[in-house]
Amino acid sequence: MQLTGIHHLTAITANAPDNKRFYTETLGLRLVKKTVNQDDTSAYHLFYADGEATPGTDLTFFDWPAARERRGTHSISRTGLRVSGEESLEYWAARLKEAGTTASEIAVVDGRAGLDFEDPEGQRFRLVDDGGFGAARPWARSPVPSARQIRGLGPITISVPDLKPTEAILTPVLNMERIRDYPAPDGKGQVHVFSMGQGGPAAELHVAVQPGLPAARQGAGAVHHVAFRTPDVPAIHNWAARLSELRVPSSGEVERYYFRSLYFREPNGILFEIATDGPGFAVDEPLETLGERLSLPPFLEDRRASIEAGLRPLS
Repeated sequence: MQLTGIHHLTAITANAPDNKRFYTETLGLRLVKKTVNQDDTSAYHLFYADGEATPGTDLTFFDWPAARERRGTHSISRTGLRVSGEESLEYWAARLKEAGTTASEIAVVDGRAGLDFEDPEGQRFRLVDDGGFGAARPWARSPVPSARQIRGLGPITISVPDLKPTEAILTPVLNMERIRDYPAPDGKGQVHVFSMGQGGPAAELHVAVQPGLPAARQGAGAVHHVAFRTPDVPAIHNWAARLSELRVPSSGEVERYYFRSLYFREPNGILFEIATDGPGFAVDEPLETLGERLSLPPFLEDRRASIEAGLRPLS
């Protein structure tokens, strides 16, 4: 059994309209699904991705009226966004500067050129040169030229105070492979790289060991959870059985309509999800018009009027 990479990452915003503007207009991502948190229908759940809403490109947000996060360990601390080539990084350095977004200088981290920046709420990212590995599916209506568009997620960095408990889940349970280590760019700890499937930046989890940091507190600008890819429903059945056999507490399988999910926490408290690649976001609306209307799964459709009445406009 092998996970095949990063499926999606879900973060928290306290300002959905501004969030939509930044991720579609500045970062040039496509809003592929405008829906609600299925466990809290008062909150938007916004999904941004590439032109075809490909698994592994989904960056999603819950819209909650939360204070800013308190940064620290026991958290997902930085999200990698893949682009192709150092020329793309130079393009993004200029674009982010023009947009008034603070970004670092281009630097090599773990053997790959990258550019760190934060969104307006402090969400931490690293644009990473992935060498053009794998197919790109650009969005024709993006303000970013197709060759410079964000190609997907990865690697994802988490912060923990102690490696051993987390590694005990990543390797013997999730079958990830620890492949290398490197010093944290900020000098705070060592980072250990765990690989899934065929590997590469779209299939890596980086674990920064930082015992000197306080415990994080989630809020706007924080990451809620990271999801890993599995191909289909039979595969997630197998993962649910594996977690049960190994006595790892989990949610059990959850039908999210666009994919099927399984949630659990690793020992340092970070929320992980395993999610199927399908059926995908075109299951309830045409690919050409994804994200243009509020989509609700069938079990919420009879509540559409009340749900829509409780949501503020995005533009």
